[in-house]
Parts: sequence; structure tokens; C-alpha cells
Amino acid sequence: MNGTLNKVMLIGHLGDDVKMHYFEGGNCIGRFQLATNEVYVNKTTNEKIVSTEWHNLVVRNKAAEICEKYLSKGDKIYVEGRIKSRQWQAEDGTTKHTVEIQVTEFTFLTTKKDSESKGLNSSESTKNTNFDDQNKGLPINDLPF
Repeated sequence: MNGTLNKVMLIGHLGDDVKMHYFEGGNCIGRFQLATNEVYVNKTTNEKIVSTEWHNLVVRNKAAEICEKYLSKGDKIYVEGRIKSRQWQAEDGTTKHTVEIQVTEFTFLTTKKDSESKGLNSSESTKNTNFDDQNKGLPINDLPF
């Protein structure tokens, strides 16, 4: 196999509300952390162990605005994307590194805002959105009819 693949699929809970950053020209990004849990039983002590992994997620433009509108801390979401690492110079001169998930598709599994505002149960309030950077942030399946 000569090709490569950089694809991530996660289901987890938001650690905080979506933080928006706006740029000149109208573009924006949203950032939030997603917690995924691994649960297992320690065979020697029979103790249930929960291990949490935190992921830094980035959504862009219209997808970011949708996430900001509907998501809040604790909501459950499914995301697909790719891993991207980056580095920058901090104000103190040190070099900082981070690894992020650049989200390309997401599905809201449970949202507090939508359930509370419309009085719906979580299965009725699910949102499914598929975004593509090459399509300038518009939904891929955005049909005109």
C-alpha cells in the first residue's frame, strides 16, 4: 500500500463550551476539548478503572458557528477528522507544541441546549453535519431542492 491515511473517529463529551476565534475576512475557528473514556476492571483487585483521554478539537467557519450554537459542556458528540500537530513561540520565548483534531464531520449525540429549548428527547435533537474544507465550509450534502 503506497498511500497514507490520517483519519480519526471519536465519541466523547465536551470538557467545556466551544471557544470561538474570529479573523479578518469573516473566517473563524472554534476550539474545544473532548473527553473519551476507557473502562476496564483490574483483575487483581477487581476494581473498576476509568481512564480519560483528552483531545483538542478544532472546527472551522460555519461548522464552528453550528458547534458554538448547539454544544455546551458535557454534551456527547461523534467527530471525524485528521490529526494535526503544530508549534509556536510563546510570549516567554519557549516553543510550545500541541496535537489537535481538525474536525471534518460531526454528529451531535446529545445536546443540552437543544433538548431544553425545544423540550425534545436526545434522539430527536440529533444533528448530523458533514463539512469539507475544499467546499469552503458548506455542507457536502447541501442540495438546492
